[in-house]
Amino acid sequence: LTTMTQPLRLIDVAVNLTDEMFRGIYNGKRSHDDDLEHILNKAFNRGVDKIIITGTDQEDSLKAIQLSQTNDKLYCTVGVHPTRCSEFVGKEDEVMQKLRDAIKNGGDKVVAVGEFGLDYDRVQFCPKEVQLEFFEKQFVLSQEFGLPLFLHMREAADDFIEVVKRNREKFSKAVVHSFTGTADEANRIIKELDIYIGINGCSLKTEENLETVKSIPAERIIIETDAPWCDIRPSHAGFKYIKSSLPSKDKKKFDKSKAEEFTIKGRNEPCNVIQVLEVIAGCKGMDVHQLSEIVYKNAEDVFFSQSK
Repeated sequence: LTTMTQPLRLIDVAVNLTDEMFRGIYNGKRSHDDDLEHILNKAFNRGVDKIIITGTDQEDSLKAIQLSQTNDKLYCTVGVHPTRCSEFVGKEDEVMQKLRDAIKNGGDKVVAVGEFGLDYDRVQFCPKEVQLEFFEKQFVLSQEFGLPLFLHMREAADDFIEVVKRNREKFSKAVVHSFTGTADEANRIIKELDIYIGINGCSLKTEENLETVKSIPAERIIIETDAPWCDIRPSHAGFKYIKSSLPSKDKKKFDKSKAEEFTIKGRNEPCNVIQVLEVIAGCKGMDVHQLSEIVYKNAEDVFFSQSK
């Protein structure tokens, strides 16, 4: 008799589930039927028992709340992404009030303030000064509602650490999601800010990325997909550690009757969060089950514990 291995328990803390790609629409054009239900089933059938939908601005946060209310396993964040912070300009009070109302109306479904932070890689979407001002101003939401933070940091480590440090007493727990920084930056985030680091496919592209992930204690890692983005591709350094994958098809060859047997090429999905786990376990030389229990507990601790 073959012994059944214990199924893994997984939480995907970052899915852009409001993206039209999950409805079969790519760049504004419909390529296939809406398959959101199948996407969720694929994840739930592969050990994912909670998904956090990322809210990236006022409108998107409201959509995330609505979507989270359709399934017991879905939750969401409410906040404004650094590249969208221009929506605060000239109407700061109004936007802040809308975010407060969204958090109130979302109730238990809203598990964090975010996604917010700094992105100096994309200042063409929102200037640095505007990002800095409205990064700082969203911390109050955490303080008012007792929520953890879902943070964004891209090419902005020094300013990011300084701002978070200055506001550290306003929140209890946080994760810096989709981390692509250096080992030194990861170490500073853990030591100076005492927060967690979110790892996805974008964190696992190069050998240097893998060395960075190796340096982060498992007790500080939270896993995510950031789907439909950040898939782990054959050209990525982490790909060699993947053991679990569904066959993928071109979006034009979508077959509704077999929608839970394959994924769409180039569209990441929450069922692939196991791949992130496998790559981290592989590069750290850890047992995948042992690691899954640690990162599951980390996600529970930040987003789903009573002490958040």
